[in-house]
Amino acid sequence: MTSLTARLVPGVAAIPAKQWDACAGIANPFVGHAFLAALEESGSVGGRSGWQPVPIVVEGDDGAPVAIAPAYAKGHSQGEYVFDQGWADAWERAGGRYYPKLQIAAPFTPVPGPRLLLRDESAAPALIAAIEAVVAQHELSSAHATFVAPSQVPAFAAAGWLIREGTQFHWQNDGYATFDDFLAALASRKRKAIRKERAAAVEGLTIRHLTGAEIGTREWDAFWRFYQDTGSRKWGRPYLTRSFFPLLGAALGERVLLILAERDGVPIAGALNLIGDDALYGRYWGAVEEVPFLHFELCYYQAIDAAIARGLARVEAGAQGEHKLARGYTPVSTWSAHHIPDENFRRAVSDFLDQERAAVEGEQAFLGELTPFRRG
Repeated sequence: MTSLTARLVPGVAAIPAKQWDACAGIANPFVGHAFLAALEESGSVGGRSGWQPVPIVVEGDDGAPVAIAPAYAKGHSQGEYVFDQGWADAWERAGGRYYPKLQIAAPFTPVPGPRLLLRDESAAPALIAAIEAVVAQHELSSAHATFVAPSQVPAFAAAGWLIREGTQFHWQNDGYATFDDFLAALASRKRKAIRKERAAAVEGLTIRHLTGAEIGTREWDAFWRFYQDTGSRKWGRPYLTRSFFPLLGAALGERVLLILAERDGVPIAGALNLIGDDALYGRYWGAVEEVPFLHFELCYYQAIDAAIARGLARVEAGAQGEHKLARGYTPVSTWSAHHIPDENFRRAVSDFLDQERAAVEGEQAFLGELTPFRRG
C-alpha cells in the first residue's frame, strides 16, 4: 500500500454494503452495514436525533476503503452508556464548548466490538490519525470510541488516547449441552431459586422464539408497544423509530431473534436479540403486563437457552445490572478510548480515570465473589 487517502462521507448508506462489510466483517452485527444503514433509513439517527452520521473512510490506491470509523457528530451524550456528562459540565464551566463531539460507536448499543473497521490491519494508525484530524479541523472538543473490542484497545493506547474501563455482566457457555447442565454448575440454593423463578415467570404463558420471516407486522407492532413502554420509563422518549425494527428484520433475517411471551395467544412481553458469530446479544425488552420474574426469564434464561441451542460462546445482555449476577452472568471489563486535545482538560480527565479504574477493578473483584457458581 503506497498511499492512503482519508475522507468524511455523509452516511453509512453512501458506502456500498460490500465495501463497508469487507472492513467490518460479519462477526458483530452492530457494526455491519445493514444495522447502521437501518438506523439511518429509519430516521433513528440523523435529523434532530443529535447523532449525525459522518463515517471516516481511509482509502487505498484502488479507491476502495481499507479502514472505516463509524463516526457520529454528537450534540449531547445520550444513548452512549459511557457517561461523560460530568466532563462536559466541567469543560463548559471552564469556558469551553464540549458539544459537538465526535463519537465512534454503534449508536444506542452498549455492545463491545471493533470501532476501527479494518480490511487492512496495518491501516489502524492511519484511521486513528484521520479521526484526530477531523477533531482538529472542525475544532471539536474531543473524540470518543466507546465499547471498543479488547483487541483494539492497544491501538488507541499507542496513539495516546485515554483508556477508560467499565463493567458489564456476560453469561459464559462452559460447554453446556442443556440449561440443566448450566444449573448443575451452580450452588444448590441458587439452582433452586432459578428454577422457582422460571416456573413462576411462565405460568399461564407461552414462550415463542421467532427469527427471520417468522417475525411479521403483528409481532413488530407488539414489540413496538413493549419498546415504547421501556423507553418512556428509562429515557423519556424511545431512541429508535417504529420503522427501524422491520428494516432490521428484513436486512438481518435469521440473525434477529425475537422472544415473545403470550397469554391466550396475545403477546404481553418481548425481548429482541441479535445473533453474532459467537455471541447472542440481548438488546431491547418491554412488557404491557406486570408478571413477576418475566424480565429475567425472557432476557436472561431464554437467552441462555437460545445460546446453548446454537452453540454460542456467551450471552451479552446489555449495560449494567448487578441483578444479573444471581442469574449466572459474571462481571467482565469493557473499554472506551478518548482523544482530548486540550492538555489541561486531558490531564484532569486522566486523573479522574486513574481513580475510577481502581474503583472499577476493586468492584469487579468484589462482585466476582458473589457469583452463584459452586466453589471448588
